[in-house]
Amino acid sequence: MNNERIKNLTEVLQKLNKDGLTEELRKEALEIVADINPIELSVAEQNLIEEGMNPQDLRHLCDVHMEVLKDELDKIRTKIEKGHVVDTFINEHDKILEFLTELESINSKIQKLEKYDDGLDEIEALKIVVDNILDAENHHQREERVLFDEMEEREITGPTRIMRMEHDDLRAKKKQLRHIAEEFSKIQFDEFKEQVDDISKYIVFNLRDHIFKENYILYPTAIESIKEKEIWDEMKLRCDEIGYCGFTPEL
Repeated sequence: MNNERIKNLTEVLQKLNKDGLTEELRKEALEIVADINPIELSVAEQNLIEEGMNPQDLRHLCDVHMEVLKDELDKIRTKIEKGHVVDTFINEHDKILEFLTELESINSKIQKLEKYDDGLDEIEALKIVVDNILDAENHHQREERVLFDEMEEREITGPTRIMRMEHDDLRAKKKQLRHIAEEFSKIQFDEFKEQVDDISKYIVFNLRDHIFKENYILYPTAIESIKEKEIWDEMKLRCDEIGYCGFTPEL
């Protein structure tokens, strides 16, 4: 690892958190992250947390890093075989992203309705897509209890701490949306529309953001830091014990 680069990135992240994403800071950060590897980024984030920064404040500091990572997912896949723990996670993410697009579409239709009687099909569709998104729980459990634990054993705790926090936050929002869809008849229609709109948009934005960070920061960090095939094989067995999602592609 390049300690000087980590130090520079840590300083830029501090400025970003303090001053926001100015064009000057964006360029400075881009120059650093263009050559940085995932572990170095993780260490920089971890440094900030250890210095007392709230992990919440780091959630969107990776935007500049994303700009140089948009074409990297295919490269990640070439490093792992089909059925690898991370390969399964990425494939599940693809399905979850499809569900989010579907949720976005259903919410858009609901917002155009005038009364419940016009939208019973949309409400049923909402229940189904929320159930599909909730079905990702085993995905999150495998991440937390297998992948994150293994990374934390290697003292990579910054990214996993943020991801756990986001899991908790999104888990609550998904359950809230499911409750609203189930109990819609007890809610005034305009209030129902407003709640569905707010929570759906929150889930779509934040879960997409979360998936992006896992795909492009967390998973590459895991692949870089866990080199032993036998460890990955053992992790796969632990994942098998936890179980998979109804939408998990065939392993």
